[in-house]
Amino acid sequence: MVKRKVGALEKLQADLPALQYKIRQDPSSYRDDFIRQYGLYESHREIFLQAPSSATEIGLTSFLDLVDFISHVAHCYPTVTAHFPSELLRILTSHHRHLDPELREKIVGSLVLLRRKNNIDSSTLLHAFFPILTSTESKSLRKLLFQKILSDLRTSNQKAKNHRLNRTVQTVLYNLLTSDRSSSEGVWAVKLTRELWKRQIWTDSKAVEIMKEACLADNEKAIVGGVRFFLGGDKEREEIGDESSDGETVDLGRLKHQIGINKKSKKKARAMENAVAQTKKKERQKRQPHPLNFSAFHLLHDPQSFAEALFSKHLQNTRSKLNLEQKLQVLQLVSRLVGLHKLTIISLYSYFLKHLTPRQPSVTSFLASLAQATHSLVPPDVLEPLVQKIANEFVSEAAASPVASAGLNAIREICFRQPLAMNDVLLQDLVMYRKSKDKGVMMAAKGLLSLYRDISPEMLKTRDRGKEAAMGLRNDKRRKPRFGEEATGEIEGLSLLERWKEEDAPKSTLEKGQSTEVAQDRSPGSADSNDDEDGWEVEEDDSDDSGGWIDVESDTDVYNDDSGHDGPPTKKHKLDSSEGNDHENKENKSIDDAGLEKRTSTLATSKILTPADFTKLKELRLEASMSKLLPLTQRRRFAQQQARLNRHPDDPLTATEIEGLADLSKKASKYDKIKLAKEGKVDRSEHKSNEAKRKEKKYSQGKGTTNKEKARKKNFLMTLGKAKGKQKRSLVEKGRILKAHVERGRRGGKRGNKGR
Repeated sequence: MVKRKVGALEKLQADLPALQYKIRQDPSSYRDDFIRQYGLYESHREIFLQAPSSATEIGLTSFLDLVDFISHVAHCYPTVTAHFPSELLRILTSHHRHLDPELREKIVGSLVLLRRKNNIDSSTLLHAFFPILTSTESKSLRKLLFQKILSDLRTSNQKAKNHRLNRTVQTVLYNLLTSDRSSSEGVWAVKLTRELWKRQIWTDSKAVEIMKEACLADNEKAIVGGVRFFLGGDKEREEIGDESSDGETVDLGRLKHQIGINKKSKKKARAMENAVAQTKKKERQKRQPHPLNFSAFHLLHDPQSFAEALFSKHLQNTRSKLNLEQKLQVLQLVSRLVGLHKLTIISLYSYFLKHLTPRQPSVTSFLASLAQATHSLVPPDVLEPLVQKIANEFVSEAAASPVASAGLNAIREICFRQPLAMNDVLLQDLVMYRKSKDKGVMMAAKGLLSLYRDISPEMLKTRDRGKEAAMGLRNDKRRKPRFGEEATGEIEGLSLLERWKEEDAPKSTLEKGQSTEVAQDRSPGSADSNDDEDGWEVEEDDSDDSGGWIDVESDTDVYNDDSGHDGPPTKKHKLDSSEGNDHENKENKSIDDAGLEKRTSTLATSKILTPADFTKLKELRLEASMSKLLPLTQRRRFAQQQARLNRHPDDPLTATEIEGLADLSKKASKYDKIKLAKEGKVDRSEHKSNEAKRKEKKYSQGKGTTNKEKARKKNFLMTLGKAKGKQKRSLVEKGRILKAHVERGRRGGKRGNKGR
């Protein structure tokens, strides 16, 4: 059979990618060819719509190729393809259950491509995708639609926040949850909102309201998704932010060294340009201000009604379908809301009474939730029965050591948030457990003792108060807290910075060669700066504030002679700087020590603190801590104890922290001891010689070995020929080789790299 010759026009029609490339280069010249292909698409579409489920394989392939071709060049002919996006949407919405999977994915991808080329707007596309996402049974289609919706929202909010689109989508998701609370369609609203919140695309209160409605839904998956969002959504957002900032760093010095040594090529030059651009981009991102992202708890409109609705619907309701694990998550959310916003739900504390027994499954989670729901505005009469029951059920001689330590730790957390929940008799009884032989129980009892030494030492016996607490009671520095009293907040260690500015800053100024008066005159906001400009000298009444000057008066303050003139004025003698400072320190040390805790520092309200001030504040706090004098292992343990003691009452509390001291009751095996010892030596690097360290540093910079090192490692048999050749050289040949060697060294090697 003779092979038929194919004409040029038929080849062009058959080769759609080539036609697509030519249309992009010159749309006007190939307009007729595109119209011809578009007519072919319309005929294929009519044939396909007559029987979508029984289309032939050849017809599907040609229809798929035509859809792909037109979607890529539709922006070149907007008038011809005006109805093309609506036709694809109609096919997808009407026949998505019967479409071939490959054709269905191609139509979804073509619609997204048309959206990127602005042939269709985002709201129309998303309104078409949402019903299919919630109704289709195809798992692959649901996954594809979810990814496309998420990527479209990210693209729309990349340069600037698209508030109109965000409000539209948020309204759709909100209605999806509230229209039918028992439907599983609301799960997709939870997934989308949580993903967009994690990527910091949605950070407003409307997204929080969507998750609030999810927590109050009737579908179990929607409830769990909403509760987990509030309990861990902010942490996920911080983690993904750290991952994006901790990307792969490019070593520009290594790249420049490699380009200077290796062969030059356009590919390596482009890699260098991309590395420089990436480094500059990261530097710009570092210089940008940190976004102020509020927690989801702080964006709630009415936390009181939300907490009451959660508690009554999912915990108090006996018909609730949630299991114990899900109820514990809801309880953690309710207790977190109560503790953070200081809400009042009296029935919540009576709910805990029946669960506070060692036989209750996950009892440490109940204890953590109870401590988390405690705050300074909870009436002590409500908490006293709970503390008494924990002491009776958990803390006794017959209780196991882990149980007793968990009970004492829970009581300490409750009393840390509301000290008035404890009475004197029970406290003195619990403090006696510090003499227990079990280490976990002993540490838990000592933690409770140290807590009340700080907040209310008069509740302890005299022998248990300690030296500092006894002195504080004697000087009226420590008194029992009153119900509803709020402590004034300030920057931690600000009094240390204020004392350093008063005492040590003039010393450092004198060491630099400047007088104290000059330093005071240069300081911003000094009262003498304006007077010095006018040339007048003003003598202050209080000379103790002048930093090293004191007034010395004669035996007779003022005397008159026969002429009636006054005597000589008061003399000023300048003391040595060290003597003056020592004199002031001795006089004012007792006064400063007595009034340091009473007065609140006004440094933050009177001056603007600079970054240097905060750096110095960090150094002063470190110097004030005694942990720097301890060994490394004890320093870590001390840091953990300080972090446990300095934890803010608003911080979340987990069951692991309640069980923390119970691990000390277990006798550690040899394997555990070795593991603990290795954990304490994480910072210790592997022992290496100086030569090995130099080689490692050189390899990290992209540098290789020297010629001497290569020759040393070369096989001996390979060097025999060269050694024999050297012995046979004549005197003239040796001189020529030596001259060439000197010339090559002057030039900078074979490649002439000298000076680069």
